[in-house]
Amino acid sequence: MNPLIYKCPVCSEDLVITHLYCSHCHTTIEGKFNLPSSPFSKLSPEQMQFLLTFIRCEGKFNRMEEELKLSYPTLRSRFNEVLQSMGFEAEEAREILSPEERKKILGELNKGRISAEEAQIRLEGSAKKTEK
Repeated sequence: MNPLIYKCPVCSEDLVITHLYCSHCHTTIEGKFNLPSSPFSKLSPEQMQFLLTFIRCEGKFNRMEEELKLSYPTLRSRFNEVLQSMGFEAEEAREILSPEERKKILGELNKGRISAEEAQIRLEGSAKKTEK
């Protein structure tokens, strides 16, 4: 069976279901039915694939970096695009740290130069600072 499409491939307008069929008893129902609304229906195939990779990697960007061969900032940007497409607000205010910056912060923590709380604040970026 083909996957359900939500947009017309010719004009990109929303599609409407007009015909339902039961393959077991061969009942046919005709009318005008709305497609089920889902935040996932708003995603492009590429965004859906990204989200499936995110889930497979248990939401861990470091695993996604290895699997997709993309940098953390690129992954974060794509994740924010997925959130926005689904109708959620992405945390644009959050600073995006490079892997090198994260390693530097963790190194300072390991050497005792900063506290665990300070490391957490730095790793979480400016969003933590603006929430206070």
